[in-house]
Amino acid sequence: MQPKLFAVIATVILLAAAFFGQTGARNPKREQAISKQLTLQAPSAVDTFQRATAAMDKGDYQQSAQLYREVLKQAPDFTPAMRRLGFSLAGMGQVDDAIALLESAVKMERSPENLASLATILGGAFPGERKEGTPQQRETAYALAKEAVARNMDSSDSSYLVLTAQLALNLRREADFRSATALLVRNFPDEISTHYFSAIRSAMDGNWIGAEDEIKKAERLGLPAQAAQAFLDSGVHTRATAWRWSYYVLYLLSAWACGLLFLFVAGKVFSKLTLGFIETAGINSTISRGESVLRRYYRGLINAAGTYYYISIPFVIFLVLAVTVSIVYGFLVLGHVPVKLVGILVIGAILTIYKMIHSLFVRVGSEEPGRSLNAEEAPGLWILTREVAEKLGTRPLDAIRIVPGTEMAVYERGGYRDRRRGLGKRTLIIGVGLIPGFDQNAFRAVLAHEYGHLAHRDTAGGDVALRVNQDMMKFAIAMVQARQAVWWNIGFQFLRLYHFLFRRISHGATRLQEILADRAAARLYGPLHFEEGLRHVVRRQFEFKDIAEREIGEALRTGRALQNIYALEMPPGRSVAATVDQEINRPTSEDDTHPSPADRFRLVSRVVCETQPGPSGPLWALFVAPDAITGEMSLRVANMAGCPVKIADLGLIDPRRPASAAGVTLGVT
Repeated sequence: MQPKLFAVIATVILLAAAFFGQTGARNPKREQAISKQLTLQAPSAVDTFQRATAAMDKGDYQQSAQLYREVLKQAPDFTPAMRRLGFSLAGMGQVDDAIALLESAVKMERSPENLASLATILGGAFPGERKEGTPQQRETAYALAKEAVARNMDSSDSSYLVLTAQLALNLRREADFRSATALLVRNFPDEISTHYFSAIRSAMDGNWIGAEDEIKKAERLGLPAQAAQAFLDSGVHTRATAWRWSYYVLYLLSAWACGLLFLFVAGKVFSKLTLGFIETAGINSTISRGESVLRRYYRGLINAAGTYYYISIPFVIFLVLAVTVSIVYGFLVLGHVPVKLVGILVIGAILTIYKMIHSLFVRVGSEEPGRSLNAEEAPGLWILTREVAEKLGTRPLDAIRIVPGTEMAVYERGGYRDRRRGLGKRTLIIGVGLIPGFDQNAFRAVLAHEYGHLAHRDTAGGDVALRVNQDMMKFAIAMVQARQAVWWNIGFQFLRLYHFLFRRISHGATRLQEILADRAAARLYGPLHFEEGLRHVVRRQFEFKDIAEREIGEALRTGRALQNIYALEMPPGRSVAATVDQEINRPTSEDDTHPSPADRFRLVSRVVCETQPGPSGPLWALFVAPDAITGEMSLRVANMAGCPVKIADLGLIDPRRPASAAGVTLGVT
């Protein structure tokens, strides 16, 4: 036990000793037996003895001593009067006289009561003025107390064990103290002394919460508030409070970790359910009831996971601070503080917390990709998009935007309510790199897939998911820029973990959306046209990348002007067929937003086409001036890559002249 704590507990012992010695109500049976014994020796002294006992219990030691002397005049060998007179003398400060009298009583009758009374006086645990016994007296007192316990035949009397525990603790006999306390707990679980000594034992064990709880129970049962408060002020209350808060924090962290685990398990379960619905649902139905329910719950899970990211931020901030403080404190305890390392940890913690909070308030500018394609530039394309929308039974596009790459996607702009009601601005993105070699019927099937997302309201929600992804990306970029994207940074590791978790959950939902959109496309234009369109998209992604990289590299290396990269073809002997085949036939993983093309082809292969295909022909045939568009996009690529440009070679209008009515814009978006 710590010296300071022991000193305080020793003080508490003195404060509580008298209390234990005099607060217990006297046992009526025992008092009756004592009175009966006195009646046999001196009947007329019984009333005097009883009045003396009442005076002693009230603390009137002068009166009690006088009355007990009168009793002893009539019954000189009546040891109960001798020992009670000894207590009265001790209370008056006449300790030596009290000891001598009690020793005589013990010699006359070695009863548990006489032994315990002498032990009490020798040990200094008596009412009135304190006079601590010598070490030899205290050892004698302890031996007498143990003998009293052994001789005691009254199983309902705890006073002998209480005295033994007090003296053992005073002598720092820890094993004996624990043994006496264990007997009190076993035989007298509801007494003040039991909780009092249990509090001391808990403090010895470092169980500060238990120590505080036990001493408060003892106080509620009647332990003097001064004794209880002295015990708590010894450091028990401070330590108990610290440990309680530690447990609260630990419980909260555990609950938070369980929440992360729940989200991970729920994502796994929903992913398996998704695969099951995809494989077993009616292939020619639009969206089955089960799939509709799954989509609704999946959306709820994604929103919950997104919200949980923001709930997690205070926990991560706490962990960052706690770990940093713990490491610094550990160095202080060791007596050696590596200043540079501590500086790195502290600065890293401050930067991490600042960047995490700052990322929540930084606004990301939202610019629409590419540029708008007017109906005058591609009237046939606009007509085709309206025909597909009509066949699918959904509202047509509001805008088409062309970009230099090989993208093809739809999105909606507008408020949440407008998008939920289908009133958002619908936009289709077409990468000009996809258009060469794209057949119109294959394009219709792929476009029907994109319309399927709009018809199924896939683009109507997702605000929480989008916000969370943006905030995680902002935080990641900030960590990289601050050079805190390192293995030992808890904030960065949390970001990696949560991004993995959120990716698994959200990507499972998008895979379901893709399959349902595939089904809608195949039902309108047939599985073969859909497969043809998807194969074209996959092939052009690799072909265009290969062509563009070679042309840009050659232009930069030689300093020549960039050619129209959309008019270039793969050179003889060079093919991306193997790469395309590998991409199409790869297995689907949990990190995929789309199932593998092979899985998508398999899942729609049994869909029955409900309509006749439209007019066939190259997709470029639907544009008025394909060369102008490809030249413009090539110019954008050249500007981004820093390549030399010859306007005439790209088939563009002279930039010094006003733009045409077609709305062609030069430069980079």
